[in-house]
Amino acid sequence: MQKNIMLFMMILLSVSVFSQEDLEEVKVTKKQKSLKKSYTVTANTTVITSKELLKAACCNLAESFETNPSIDVNFSDALTGTKQIKMLGLTSPYLMITEENIPSVRGASQAYGLSFTPGTWIESVQITKGAGSVINGYESISGQINTELLKPLSDIPFFLNAYGSTDARFELNTHFNKKLSDKWATSLFLHGNTRVAKNDMNDDGFLDNPLGKQINLLNRYQYYNPESGLVSFINFRYMNDKKQTGEVDFDKDTDRGTTNHWGSEINTERFDVSTKIGYVFKDMPYQSIGFQNAFNSHKQDSYFGLNQYDIKQNSFYSNLIFNSIISNTMNKFTAGLNFAYDQYQEFVNAIDYSRIDNSVGAFFEYTYDNTDNFSLILGGRVDNHNRLGFFVTPRLHMRYNPWKDGVVRFSAGRGKRSANIFAENQQLFASSRTFSILDNSGKIYGLNPEIAWNYGVSFSQKFKLFNKNAEAGFDIYRTDFQNQAVVDLMQSPQEVLFYNLKGNSFANSLQLEFNYELIHNLNLRTAYKYYDIQTDYLRGTFQRPLQAKHRFLGNLEYETQLNDHKQWKFDYTFSWSGKQQLPYTASNPEADRFSEFSPSYAVMNVQVTRVFSPVFEVYAGGENIGNYKQQKAILGAEDPFGANFDASIAYAPIFGQMYYAGLRFKIK
Repeated sequence: MQKNIMLFMMILLSVSVFSQEDLEEVKVTKKQKSLKKSYTVTANTTVITSKELLKAACCNLAESFETNPSIDVNFSDALTGTKQIKMLGLTSPYLMITEENIPSVRGASQAYGLSFTPGTWIESVQITKGAGSVINGYESISGQINTELLKPLSDIPFFLNAYGSTDARFELNTHFNKKLSDKWATSLFLHGNTRVAKNDMNDDGFLDNPLGKQINLLNRYQYYNPESGLVSFINFRYMNDKKQTGEVDFDKDTDRGTTNHWGSEINTERFDVSTKIGYVFKDMPYQSIGFQNAFNSHKQDSYFGLNQYDIKQNSFYSNLIFNSIISNTMNKFTAGLNFAYDQYQEFVNAIDYSRIDNSVGAFFEYTYDNTDNFSLILGGRVDNHNRLGFFVTPRLHMRYNPWKDGVVRFSAGRGKRSANIFAENQQLFASSRTFSILDNSGKIYGLNPEIAWNYGVSFSQKFKLFNKNAEAGFDIYRTDFQNQAVVDLMQSPQEVLFYNLKGNSFANSLQLEFNYELIHNLNLRTAYKYYDIQTDYLRGTFQRPLQAKHRFLGNLEYETQLNDHKQWKFDYTFSWSGKQQLPYTASNPEADRFSEFSPSYAVMNVQVTRVFSPVFEVYAGGENIGNYKQQKAILGAEDPFGANFDASIAYAPIFGQMYYAGLRFKIK
């Protein structure tokens, strides 16, 4: 009995945040469905399990959301092939992105950081809409994405994944796992990918996807002692990523720094060390203490034509967390302290924007759960930041189950963050735009910190329809910005303006979902999303550029019954995006203009998997099998050093059809 209790505590500690909410998230991932929403978790949280990640060619975290209704996936530009994610209509900088509840994608890594976590390393992903927990910091505005990696104590001894695609991308993943003793285990994850051939499917003279290669290594250790109540994780990680894009005829050895041919290289090197240790008090399984520490060094050297952008960020993060109860287990609390330090060395065309950010904060979060139909999480934190000043962050989540299999949730909270305007908008370097910062009184590039309130309500209901399982629901969220670092592409096609918000900016989001088991093992998932996202720019009020007002997602999955450990799996995804407001280009010559709005378009993805045994399977699939391509991807492509060149306005796929195949092999 004692051993079972301690195992229960180990699961609690392994998710790092030692709270009732996160514990229930882990319970959800144990269920059979690939995408789960718990009806007992207080926050509006969806869990993507490893089963869901296998349904598409999710080679990295950025590509893991194609079948998920909560996240929108777009291309950031017409050159780098980088996937950009959005939640509630807002881009990833407004999300708190964590790895095992330690901040991971932020600052210098905002543009490409999601592509640095291979999909095979991931155990599950928790997506929380609205204001996140105060335990994880003050920066979350539209939500939180937390990635849980495979655990050494529960992983298999060996895993191999090989992948190749028609866009000349090849990947290899190998996992090695060893039990060092009855209390220690270690895992070594090795990942490599490369793209070796040049592709120009739209014949504009530019690569549709970059040439590149990446090496990614992770060595982690896990310790668990049920007698003492101790559990610990230690991670060491190294990543080197190189990309080359631009004109097909560009030669990096002879053309860099010249106007012979336009080209770009983005070279990133990253090193991470993190530790977590937790202790559960004997005879008090409801009381625990945890200590998290993380250091990372992220260095990017890059150029885009004649634009040079280099950034190095050294970061340290520390978080001390204490969990206990008030009188009984219906009343729980979490309290703690954290410290963050960021040293930026940033150069834009030789202009030095280097700075140091540091903050210290304290948080307290109270959780009430009547163990039946009502729970709430009320949290607050105070922080002192050398640039943001002293400020308070309140957040609230509530859950109510009015009847069987129905749940209503409400959340509200405040977020505050520093906008890293260059790192977060690197796609704009692939243009002839000049960069102008109109304000100079603030402490971050002359700008003030971004401050926003987010509040929302959601409802979900399970029911039977024609004696089959069904689920329907909706959520409505609004984000109101008190201040925003406005990125203005509506003034002139030859410049981008950065300034403090001079009026109103808000994001309204409505999502409707319907999921249904059509027949046994054939499941339908659908979602419609409506966005009203407006900002007051210098030229007037406009919808946020490159954001569709209407989106629809449909997914069909089918699995045959297991027969002597053999099985077929089929998956089909349909994604439709409505028209999008495009940046202002009307003053360009007619040949280098976009219309005010993009056309709507649809993308279809398919995958088939054949399971031959519990240890071997092969898969094949296609992305964008309808072959939709943005007709004009790059403005001024014929004169890339001229005044009208712009490769940053990507509203649809560039490459067209892409097919892939791969295999998975395990030793259990």
